[in-house]
Amino acid sequence: MSATDAILPAPTPENPQQLLAEVETLGGRLQLVRDRIGRIIFGQQEVVDLTLVTLLAGGHVLLIGVPGLAKTRLVETLGTVLGLAEKRIQCTPDLMPADILGSEVLEESETGRRSFRFLPGPVFSQLLMADEINRASPRTQSALLQAMQEHRVSVAGHYHPLPQPFHVLATQNPLEQEGTYPLPEAQLDRFLMQVDVSYPDRDAERRMMIATTGVDAEKAVTVLTPTDLQAAQRLVRRIPIGESVVEGILDLVRAGRPELSDIPEVRTHVAWGPGPRASQALMLAARARAVLDGRLSPSLDDVVALAKPILRHRMALNFAARADGVTIDDVIDRLCAPLL
Repeated sequence: MSATDAILPAPTPENPQQLLAEVETLGGRLQLVRDRIGRIIFGQQEVVDLTLVTLLAGGHVLLIGVPGLAKTRLVETLGTVLGLAEKRIQCTPDLMPADILGSEVLEESETGRRSFRFLPGPVFSQLLMADEINRASPRTQSALLQAMQEHRVSVAGHYHPLPQPFHVLATQNPLEQEGTYPLPEAQLDRFLMQVDVSYPDRDAERRMMIATTGVDAEKAVTVLTPTDLQAAQRLVRRIPIGESVVEGILDLVRAGRPELSDIPEVRTHVAWGPGPRASQALMLAARARAVLDGRLSPSLDDVVALAKPILRHRMALNFAARADGVTIDDVIDRLCAPLL
């Protein structure tokens, strides 16, 4: 951000020195979080950072990768390091909403009086891992969608609030598609980011192989508490952001809509583009990325770095793009070009 950038007013008056001190303190603690996670998760630093940015922004993340890339281990490690109550569900076609949300059971007391008691399901956690989410039926996915959006669930006509903070980290296998139910666009849009998990490099895989097959494997250590994470999420929303960054986000998102775009590749290859929730996600995630690095304000570099994980699942290509071999990442690179 240049010195001439205008700064949008914060919701409440801020003391710049105090805000900077809070950001630097939090940045230091987050570096310790990254270090602790890096001792257990090898060769996936970008995935770890994007997941932390998602949590700092208060969102949910969809992890896409082949089996064996430590996606489950990442969620378990995050739960321990951040002090969050973590639970896991294995999605299958016969999984019912009650298996996730919980159900009411009829109980009879010693006096013979009968009453219903609610038994909470695994969704009542602070960090929920939905493994292979696309294997769950649409009915079950819709129940999880309500939890993600409203942070509460409805069972037998009664609402039950979820613990705070509440985050869903879902995984998806891009290879095996038999017996799966593709996530609807409405649910995909509820994920702040779609993070593609790739294979680690040779050196990282070597270190992982040695570290995880010995007698004394590294164990996760708690660094933050849920209260600390909620305080960090509130701090992220107080971060000032430059007018040029705001305009850059608007230019980027609106240029991805074929009916509004001046970019020929977008008008030719994009079936539908990102909605306003993409702009909101970029604003929050850019702030969170700056805080993760201990910076007081985000820059256009943050927007460009976050464009792919935030826009990938919020855009769709048409048949012409697939016929021409164009990928969604190619289109996003073209959208980011004016910001570089």
